[in-house]
Amino acid sequence: MARSSTIDRLPDDIRENLQALLRDPRVTQLETTERINELLEAEGHDERLSKSAVNRYAVRMNEVGEKLRQSREVAEMWIAKLGAQPQGQMGHLVNEMLRSMAFDLALKLQEGELTEESMPAVIEMVKELSLSVTRLEKASSENVKREAEIRRQERERAAEEAAESAENAARAQGLSNDGVAALRAAILEGLA
Repeated sequence: MARSSTIDRLPDDIRENLQALLRDPRVTQLETTERINELLEAEGHDERLSKSAVNRYAVRMNEVGEKLRQSREVAEMWIAKLGAQPQGQMGHLVNEMLRSMAFDLALKLQEGELTEESMPAVIEMVKELSLSVTRLEKASSENVKREAEIRRQERERAAEEAAESAENAARAQGLSNDGVAALRAAILEGLA
């Protein structure tokens, strides 16, 4: 198994400081390395970061950030394309993306790109994403059912109005009560 990098072995709070410094465009990697090493020394840690370790980590984080940006762009494109289409297609797309992500994560774990320390956080993110997808699909399904119910109620109301209009017209023309009732029943049965 590959040895974990010095950055992977950093305490969480110091690693978060490192990430914040790397995101700040005003701070160079050299300054970042110096500040993190000062923190390590102040907290009594023996290990120090090298400039090359910080550079490798920054490059890796930039690559991850770029992939995330590209994923968002692709997702936005598909959402824009499928937004007006039936909800089931969006669910299929997101489920396929989740499967692909899980496969990629398994490969990265086998290749040693993910460590035992970072894997729980990644799994938690995938789990939260899956829960979100499930909730979105459920809400979408409920919306479809609600719209169908509204349409059904509108059809019933329209049928009732048509039956009343036909009944009034039939009575005005002198149709018998049995004839009016049969006409009303036929209209409601045909429009419902």
